[in-house]
Amino acid sequence: MDRAVVVAITEGLHARPAALFVKTAAAQPAPVRIAKPGGDAVEAASILGVMTLGVSAGDEVVLSTDADGDDASASIDALVAFLAQTEVS
Repeated sequence: MDRAVVVAITEGLHARPAALFVKTAAAQPAPVRIAKPGGDAVEAASILGVMTLGVSAGDEVVLSTDADGDDASASIDALVAFLAQTEVS
């Protein structure tokens, strides 16, 4: 399962937003990867991996998982909702 989303967070996935994204990813029932289109995917629950992507506001990313069913959908949905926010707290 793959889903593309545009990052709305004004700071992008840098510092605090990246840490909160990784925490959210780690809490999901299915493992999720994140990548820029055409780039290598990294584990969404890895702060180092997420930081190396250099994701800024307005960038498109692709979230993917090899899991099936409700766990996969719930995991992707939670991370899409996180990235769709303009402010994180």
